[in-house]
Amino acid sequence: MSDPIHIVCPQCDAVNRLAAERLRDAPVCGKCSQALFSGRPLDVDSARFTKHVTRNDIPVLVDFWAEWCGPCKMMAPYYAQAAQRLEPAVRLLKVDTERSQDLSAQFAIRSIPTIALFRGGREVARQAGAMDAGRLVAWVESQLR
Repeated sequence: MSDPIHIVCPQCDAVNRLAAERLRDAPVCGKCSQALFSGRPLDVDSARFTKHVTRNDIPVLVDFWAEWCGPCKMMAPYYAQAAQRLEPAVRLLKVDTERSQDLSAQFAIRSIPTIALFRGGREVARQAGAMDAGRLVAWVESQLR
């Protein structure tokens, strides 16, 4: 049995400990009893962003986007498809750069959509521009090797 890992609940933001080999067993939150993985990206504000990026022991992929951005809207369904394929190995978040301007400034987001991959609370890779689901998944997998 491996060391336990921490997973932040997408509903109540409680930090859950579970064995890594149980990730694919449809784990539920110990606090709210909701599924820890839904196969959908999670919209977050600044506070939730920090908790999910720093407390999840799995990699976290973040889509920095805005409502007015055409390429962002075009990529949204592909990002949702990528979530179905990447979870539970990777948590997918969406950050609206208009509502969370502090995060846009902190991470120097200059163009959108921008995809950033975090591990252990640190950004490890970044890609600007819209991608389809296949390219998104391939890019994430190449970064995690």
